[in-house]
Amino acid sequence: MSVAMADLRFPPGFLWGAATAPVQNEGSYRESAWWTWEQRPGAISHGDRSGVGCDWWANAEADFDLAHRLGLNAMRLGVEWSRIEPDEGRIDDAALQRYRQMLQGLRARGMEPMVTLHHFSDPLWFVRRGGWLSHQAPAFFRRFADLVADALGDLVALWVTVNEPMVYVRDGFLEGRRPPGHRGLLSALVAARNLLLGHAEAARALRRRRPGAHVGIANHLLHFDPHDPRRSGDRLGARLLDWMFNGWPLAAQTSGKIKPPYGLGLRTHTLLANSVDFIGLNYYSRVRVRLTTGGHTDFLVWTLVPLDPSAARFDPGAEGFMGEVYPEGMYRALRRLAAFGKPIYITENGIADRADRLRGRFIVDHLVQVHRAIAEGVDVRGYFHWTLVDNFEWTDGWQLRFGLVEMDPATQARRPRPSAAIYAAICRANAIPADLLAEPR
Repeated sequence: MSVAMADLRFPPGFLWGAATAPVQNEGSYRESAWWTWEQRPGAISHGDRSGVGCDWWANAEADFDLAHRLGLNAMRLGVEWSRIEPDEGRIDDAALQRYRQMLQGLRARGMEPMVTLHHFSDPLWFVRRGGWLSHQAPAFFRRFADLVADALGDLVALWVTVNEPMVYVRDGFLEGRRPPGHRGLLSALVAARNLLLGHAEAARALRRRRPGAHVGIANHLLHFDPHDPRRSGDRLGARLLDWMFNGWPLAAQTSGKIKPPYGLGLRTHTLLANSVDFIGLNYYSRVRVRLTTGGHTDFLVWTLVPLDPSAARFDPGAEGFMGEVYPEGMYRALRRLAAFGKPIYITENGIADRADRLRGRFIVDHLVQVHRAIAEGVDVRGYFHWTLVDNFEWTDGWQLRFGLVEMDPATQARRPRPSAAIYAAICRANAIPADLLAEPR
């Protein structure tokens, strides 16, 4: 006799949202390092440009309406530093007012905003002053946090100071394939350290200006698994890369110690210790690590082997996300983060899937793993899908499509994909309905 499946219910008050970023949704601004980077020949796939992005600077509210109709009760969005402070010390009050309108629009629609201060983009003046390689960077970022908290803080309870610090450092300071375009281990180590110290300064500023503010970092947690668990070299490489990319920033934002190779770890940075009220998790995939002595190598002698050949995968070109669909990695990540004793928000999770063949199943399978973790006592308070509407995917331009809603960047026309209806059913029910669980994988 078959037993009927039951809905998998989520806790009352659980946030169901979508995640976005200013450059990707508003288009890049001329005073941003991203705008300058886009003008470089060959810098962006297919010669794409961000243009007006998803036209959010003029018309974000139309997408807020769309999100509301889908049943979302939250939205993660950012404020673009270069729009607010286009020149050092010159504040654009009109830009602040536009962000205020956006936040009021979300509130009016019953949607909780989560605001990100830094999402891969810096003002040109800041880069000219040394950017995140300068010892002044944390102070500049604190000043920006003070400004935003004063102007917008009455509308915001949830703040992300920095999005994916280690992705930003890897791409912009180690490999040089995104702005500011530095290449080298030393620049990466300095930038990573300053980003964490900048986070700490900004977190204190937000709390001082707005008591009751809840502050975190959106950490991209990428699983590094040994290609062959029987080989000690593969196991060692996986542990080393995990520490470099995942372990040290998580430890630093809670313990306050900046450990090797990013620092000596001899002192506790008071502002950094216990500097997060929640941990943000951006989870996409995993990578396998193999010891090698030839070919393309990362971090000396270890090659990253991204795919389980039998696994479903992201669209071609999504190698930056490592490409393998691996839902159990969500559970593994949540269990790992639970050890820090902080609430967790899943600040990003999604798939590049232009044809929408996999996205619906991807959402359900990953949320099953979220529910599994919650059932075991992990304090997960929200899920923000990446993303609502197809947007400008950095150096991949318009080629990768992560949206619940298909968008033509030339016409701005939108068409909800079938996966949008699946996510909407989950959001409205605050549960994964049994009929979605019963669908064949």
